[in-house]
Amino acid sequence: MGKKVVIGMSGGVDSSVAAYLLKEQGYEVEGLFMRNWDSLVNNDILGNPNIDNQNICPQEQDYNDAKKVCEKLGIELHRVDFVKEYWDYVFTYFLDELKKGRTPNPDIMCNKYIKFDYFVKEAKKLGADYIATGHYAKMEDGYLKRSKDQNKDQTYFLSQLSNKQLENVIFPLGDIEKKDVRLIAEQQGLITANKKDSTGICFIGERNFKNFLKNYLPAQPGDVIDIATNKKVGEHIGLMYYTIGQRKGLDIGGNKEKMFVVGKDLEKNVLYISFGDNEYLYSDSCIIDTVNINCDLRPSKCTAKFRYRQEDVPVNLEYLDDGNILVSYDKVKSVTPGQACVLYVDDICIGGGIIKEVRKSNEKLWYL
Repeated sequence: MGKKVVIGMSGGVDSSVAAYLLKEQGYEVEGLFMRNWDSLVNNDILGNPNIDNQNICPQEQDYNDAKKVCEKLGIELHRVDFVKEYWDYVFTYFLDELKKGRTPNPDIMCNKYIKFDYFVKEAKKLGADYIATGHYAKMEDGYLKRSKDQNKDQTYFLSQLSNKQLENVIFPLGDIEKKDVRLIAEQQGLITANKKDSTGICFIGERNFKNFLKNYLPAQPGDVIDIATNKKVGEHIGLMYYTIGQRKGLDIGGNKEKMFVVGKDLEKNVLYISFGDNEYLYSDSCIIDTVNINCDLRPSKCTAKFRYRQEDVPVNLEYLDDGNILVSYDKVKSVTPGQACVLYVDDICIGGGIIKEVRKSNEKLWYL
């Protein structure tokens, strides 16, 4: 085949097997490891010497694992630092969204700005004809499609990529199930065969979210109000620590009753909860901005995911003059500002947007 592919090597089993499969298919393969976070560098930027200087992500171990895999496969591994770029385009976005009381998804922005932008530029410097990653997704006939392993499908996280960014991209794991990926890794003697999958946000890692975040955003405690009675029932430790629909770990005012987070008032610094009744969590439409449609499809009806693990929801789309989209649906729970609304036509992911406003009966929900 003779074409050169540069693959993003993360030090995990997925990218390891993806690299192996590309080599088996006859490509000239080289790996590229991205270092996106450095707590020491970020502390210098903040000028805050009190931040814990331990490595938040075990990136050196990941790099060593990626290096061993590449040595086993007989391919060259390059390394590049995108620490500043990650700070500018991903972490800053994450903090800004939290300040607005929204629930961001930094992994989506990492794909948009780092893995399929700066990474691609670096790969081209290495002479790449194609780039590849270990994402569970497919590119077929110019369309981004769900992977065979529906449980691992990651098109949700690729929804902000443009059609230009998706050109000359290979997803080697698109037709393989996760169990088979680990089996291949074992059969090939790859050191990552039984390595635990990384979860959560890289820059937080295994650390407590609240402990990490307080280093970057000052916590502002405030009142917790029962939305049904408009009475104070306790105090919150900072709106940024709560997400819509949350019912675990609230511990508000010593209440043992089942409660849900249903809204936030950023101006008054109030967290709204509901006891037992989660009717306040339901909506029937939302407006999405930061709209990205990655192909020639502009359906009026399709399906959507408002969260990664959510089942597909049938929706109607109205394309607004300002470039936003009004997404209408039957009763859906916990549609949350800041999260991604990802659109599908059957198995094709056509893109999506970021949830700006949540509505019920054509009215914006005042508590969201």
